[in-house]
Amino acid sequence: MRTSKPKPRTKPPEERRIELMNAAQHLFLELGVASTTIEQITSGANVAKGTFYLYFSSKEDILAALGERFAQEHLARLKKAIAAVSKEDWRGKLTAWAKANVNGYLDSIQLHDIVFHGTRPPTREGRGGMVDNIVVDHMYELLRDGIDAGAWSIEDPRFAAVFLFSGFHGAVDHAYTREKQVNRRRLTQRLEHLCLGVVGLPNRRLIRR
Repeated sequence: MRTSKPKPRTKPPEERRIELMNAAQHLFLELGVASTTIEQITSGANVAKGTFYLYFSSKEDILAALGERFAQEHLARLKKAIAAVSKEDWRGKLTAWAKANVNGYLDSIQLHDIVFHGTRPPTREGRGGMVDNIVVDHMYELLRDGIDAGAWSIEDPRFAAVFLFSGFHGAVDHAYTREKQVNRRRLTQRLEHLCLGVVGLPNRRLIRR
């Protein structure tokens, strides 16, 4: 007679950490960061309060972890969109980057604002800041690879990557705060035009106003 293996009494540390982060994210979106307590987070994750401190030192610490996860997931979306484009289609890679950025940002803008602006102002120095983060790094690598392939010529690809990242954020925020329902197609076209202009490629598509 076969006997099933007994289930472990405790969950793996990484699984427990994810459950705490998921509970915190849900509460931050529902109540706001300031109004959420650690007791509510642990209750949502169905663990004792002391368990929280095995993984995070404070509410700000778990907020920072959520910010890192958000950035990694956003980067994964960008990479997936670009990977779907032909290897030689450098124009297509830039336009895929613009479209994935618009949709990814707008689809999760509330979470973005909470994890990056919930209790702390945006920083300019350090990893995760406005000019030094994994999304900027990825765009820099794309621009540099395009230079190596002879697709375009850019004097300073790092500067261009920071410009595109900052311009993208500003453009989406501008549209979001002024339109009841953002016209994603028009916004994407404008950002595509910006990307192509930075690398000196002509824009073949008419931008609708």
